[in-house]
Amino acid sequence: MNGSAAVTGGPASCRFAHYFVVCGVDTETGLEPDDGAGENFEQSPIRRSFKSKVLVHHPESTDRHPFNKDAINMLCMPRGLSFCTQAERLDPRFHSFTIAFDDGTRSYGFVHTFYEEVTSPQIITAMQTLCQMHHVEHHSSSSPSSSSSSSASSPSTCSMDSLASSLEESDAESLPGAPGCLGCVGTFDPTRDTLYVSKALCLITPLPFLQASQRFLAQLHQAVTSQTAPPLPLESYIHNILYEVPLPPPGRSLRFHGVQGPIVCQRPGPGELPLADYPLGEAFSLLGVENMVKLLTCVLLETQVLLCSQDYQRLMTVAEGITTLLFPFQWQHIYLPIISGPLHHLLHAPVPFLMGIQRKDGAQRSSLHLPHEANLCFVDIDKHCVEYPEDIPQFPDQTELIQELNEVLLRFEHPAQVGLTTKPSASPDSPRLSSLVLEDLMEDRQNGNLGGEELEVLERLQALARRCGGEKGSEGGKTLGLAFEEEEEELKAAKLNVQLREVFATRFTAMFGRYEEFVIHGALDLESWLNNREGTFSFDKGSFLAVQPAAHRNFLSRFLETSMFSSFVDGKVISCWADREPLQQLFDSRLQRGRLHEAKDEDSLSRLYRKNGTLLQRISLNPFCLFVIAAQAVERRLLKVDHMAIHPHLLDMRIGQGRHHPGYFPKLQADVLEQAQNTNKRSSRVTVSRRSESRKPAAADHSGADNEQRQKHIFLRRNLHQSRLLDPSPQAVTHTHREFVDGLLNECRLKTKRMLMERMEKENVELGHGGASISGLQENTLIYGLCDLLERTWGHGLQMKQGKSALWSHLVHHQAAQGKMEAPAESPGYNGTDQRTFHDGTALLRGSLLQDIRFVQTMSDGLSEVAQARAWIHLALEKKMLSQHLKELLTHQELLRQLYKPHAFLLCEEEREQFLFHLLSLNTVDYLCFTRVFTSICIPYRVVIIPMKKLSIAMATVSPWVCVSGELGDSGVIQIPKNTQEIFFQCKNLGRLSTLQLGVQETTGLLAKCLVDSVMVYNEITGHTYRFPCGRWLGKGVGDGSLERVLVGQLVSPGVEEDAGRWTGTPPELASPSQSVRAVLGSLGSRRMDSLEVQEDMREAANNLVKHFHKPEQERGNLTVLLCGEGGLVLALEKFLLHGFKSGRLFQRNVFVWDFVEKAVVSMETADQMGDLHGSTLTKGPPCDSLCHYINAINGSPRNIGKEGKFQLFVCLGIRDRLLSQWLPLLAECSLTARTYEDGALLRDRAAVHSLCRILQTLHEFSITLEAALIKGVDL
Repeated sequence: MNGSAAVTGGPASCRFAHYFVVCGVDTETGLEPDDGAGENFEQSPIRRSFKSKVLVHHPESTDRHPFNKDAINMLCMPRGLSFCTQAERLDPRFHSFTIAFDDGTRSYGFVHTFYEEVTSPQIITAMQTLCQMHHVEHHSSSSPSSSSSSSASSPSTCSMDSLASSLEESDAESLPGAPGCLGCVGTFDPTRDTLYVSKALCLITPLPFLQASQRFLAQLHQAVTSQTAPPLPLESYIHNILYEVPLPPPGRSLRFHGVQGPIVCQRPGPGELPLADYPLGEAFSLLGVENMVKLLTCVLLETQVLLCSQDYQRLMTVAEGITTLLFPFQWQHIYLPIISGPLHHLLHAPVPFLMGIQRKDGAQRSSLHLPHEANLCFVDIDKHCVEYPEDIPQFPDQTELIQELNEVLLRFEHPAQVGLTTKPSASPDSPRLSSLVLEDLMEDRQNGNLGGEELEVLERLQALARRCGGEKGSEGGKTLGLAFEEEEEELKAAKLNVQLREVFATRFTAMFGRYEEFVIHGALDLESWLNNREGTFSFDKGSFLAVQPAAHRNFLSRFLETSMFSSFVDGKVISCWADREPLQQLFDSRLQRGRLHEAKDEDSLSRLYRKNGTLLQRISLNPFCLFVIAAQAVERRLLKVDHMAIHPHLLDMRIGQGRHHPGYFPKLQADVLEQAQNTNKRSSRVTVSRRSESRKPAAADHSGADNEQRQKHIFLRRNLHQSRLLDPSPQAVTHTHREFVDGLLNECRLKTKRMLMERMEKENVELGHGGASISGLQENTLIYGLCDLLERTWGHGLQMKQGKSALWSHLVHHQAAQGKMEAPAESPGYNGTDQRTFHDGTALLRGSLLQDIRFVQTMSDGLSEVAQARAWIHLALEKKMLSQHLKELLTHQELLRQLYKPHAFLLCEEEREQFLFHLLSLNTVDYLCFTRVFTSICIPYRVVIIPMKKLSIAMATVSPWVCVSGELGDSGVIQIPKNTQEIFFQCKNLGRLSTLQLGVQETTGLLAKCLVDSVMVYNEITGHTYRFPCGRWLGKGVGDGSLERVLVGQLVSPGVEEDAGRWTGTPPELASPSQSVRAVLGSLGSRRMDSLEVQEDMREAANNLVKHFHKPEQERGNLTVLLCGEGGLVLALEKFLLHGFKSGRLFQRNVFVWDFVEKAVVSMETADQMGDLHGSTLTKGPPCDSLCHYINAINGSPRNIGKEGKFQLFVCLGIRDRLLSQWLPLLAECSLTARTYEDGALLRDRAAVHSLCRILQTLHEFSITLEAALIKGVDL
């Protein structure tokens, strides 16, 4: 110990404690029923809850955090006053709580609750009267009238307002073996019973000094119950803790004195993780390692987290433990680890929250009537289980993380299994703290801080220690040894805290070690950045995800959308103009140290997470792991205390004040506790720590004041006033729900704007503008966020629980309400419904809200309510009907008033209309979210063949067939009857459609031919329309003689049939070449093709393929379109080979490139057989052999795909097998080329052919996979 410190008269922010509070029964107001506790009047009055009051608090107020009397009283005694008699257990209880302020800071409250004998005659008489009334009602309850009256007076178990009744019960436990009859436990007779009432002592501190505060309050209570008076009046100890005990400086420890002994607290240094005194080991024991990791994942993704336990302190232990693991991020939403009955309306909050409720003993999970659970993580601490929402991704490297945590717990001999809370024995190599108490007392005696009685105690302790000598012989030795063992366990728990937190901190350091490279700094000053915050991106999420491991992206894409990550990035941007936040500064300094170490040893980080490596190996191999250093710093501070506060001393009190009454907490003398200045006559002897003399004053704590600019940003980001959440008054509750409504509307506006901006940015990329900024994974994440928003919106203000999904429950209610009205519409005589029949006779309904609901209900029996709601949202969004469907749903006003309370968002007409308007804006872009997510369902399709108008009668002579292919498979061959141009079929979801095979039967004769304009395919569920242009003949002896064609489709419109010709905002994919293009290519006399234009088209087609493969896999479009569609590689190469082509035909009939290719191969084979190749520049070799082999294989195919189809297959196979660039020079040098092409043809231009081959060679680095529809029947 190096010195003393004091802050007498100093600012409250520098003091160890802000307030000392006493809560209990107010004898002047008497007993008032606690309405918010959900009273059950069938209980005995002695087991009911009554309103408590703040009896006294000191000081009156502080500058930074004014005293909130109602909130403090509610958190100190969440159950209100509890009464009991001597027949019941009177053990004291301890719990803590936290209060959040609007500026993001918190204060911590530590409460010691004990039972004190009631001496007020008014209270005793009131309790006696209530017990007598209950006794009379109890005996008369057998009558029907009294039974009905009793049931009417009890709250409804279905109502959300009665949630407290189903959750809250008395904490007092009956004495084991006591009879349960009247007149015994649960009754009160003043002639034979002693009445006790609960009283709470509370210490409110700016930092979570759990252990020190708990010891101080316990010693204070022991002094009250002791038969021997304490050395000084209690006012002296309270005055000392409030005004004379300072906060320990960062990186230092402090010793102050309670009533019965010294108390040590310590504070981490600037380079260490922030203070966290709650035992993380206990939290891991309560839930288990795997459950704690799952819970942390839910908190990181900002789901709604609800903790449940009978013990208030368990709620705080888990809540504080999980939030301390978030470093460097901070929870941004509602944080109330303990909520009492009056605050249960916050369970309706449509925002992420982390809250805790107490439940009665034996209550089942099903008895908790929560408003909605679609995005709820429910944690039953007492039963050691975590129920997390559907579709929660795994934490990165979760298996390795769990193993590493188990290793840490094993090193500390801490139980890793849930439910095991037995304290492990001290390890043999742990340092002894046995000399701490005696050392402090010896130093106090040297400093003159001990009086006569204390000196005697010191001498007795020294003698006792000499007698014990480490042995266990005497009773006193056991007691002293127990104290030393407790101190050792405290040190062990502190070191375990540090190491567990460092495990997670190191994980986040590895995940976000390069985050600064992706932060976007675009503003000139802070003011302009704040004004344009919503319209700018501060983080390049797409690029960040692109460099992450694929297994991590699912979690990270969701995490990047959270408020805690946005706030973290905003803090980095703001640091350009203002001071960095302490947590961010600490994280950045750790990253900097990591980079310095990485420069010395590049693979140190990889060795940190090397598989099958033990924790000890990682520690020894990686000095970047700081938890060993941090644990040693904690141990040093606790073993060698840096500072000592001045001792409690006598105050200037009036005569008669401060007298000791065993068992009763005295009435404190207010004047000496309020006037702290100039009352400490010993402060002039205070010396300053020799350690800190040469050091610069420590930086302000995390809870210190930020500058004005940062404060402005904090208030702009936070929609809720945290301090108002603890106000249970009707006006405050109404205002809170009003803020919820405004927050939902603002969140909807921001989410839809973000979805539009990201989607339009992707469309710009598809059109060739800008760079990629979104992936399919990110798009799914944004849609998931929209589903979550809709669930929270529909869950706000529900009258009662309808199911896990509030939205789906509303849809089902609407369906039931409309059932009678729709019955006549489904009668056989009604023709207004668009009802169709499949080729197997199955009926199909399409279009309306009810029909979409029915389809989702029939998708799969295994879908939960939450999954059904998300499927419906995906379907409505893809159909561009989301806003319209929700508007129809909300027009049923009677149903709305039946399901929702007046303050619900859905009953606020103006906000509701704006909400729907923002959703309507999503109709400007196309989504395929339903098609690509629900891949295993059956989808009905409709195919319509559209012939050329002048030759439509020819369709009567043919029997066509189709085979539709998409991203997920094909439909198989579907035969279309004669005289029919339309057919319905149902098959497994094909995904986005790409190609369609259209053919006619070969046995139908020469007259069986038709000229097809196009084929339309309709997805009857999503409303998407695909157009497959054809513009060519099908049949023998006409055109190229093809009986089968492979058509490439394009998405025309997600709307209804009559809108099929209207283009959407999304750029259309390239379809099959149109009839006009084919006419230009085939008719050589129409015009001469420009060589530069042909070469440019070839370069553009190849460039599109290169860009396709350089995109992330989830962003790539349809490869078949780029190969065979309009503007694709096949068409570009066909133009190249047709350039300068001679034709001696008189009537300018269409010519086909395949004719030339086929003749060229025949010429090569003939010349080879006759040995004439020596006279040509061609040389026999593998390229020539492969060309002939491929051409013969294509000609030998059983499919009659015509000349155009064969050339298409020739190009696709050549580019797939990287042979096309070898074949083109062979064709160019063939002797047939000179006779077939003009002198200026591109194929006879060696430079042009060489340039084309180089372009094609750039595609060799990519692996090209062709659709089965293209290569069907060809085994190459």
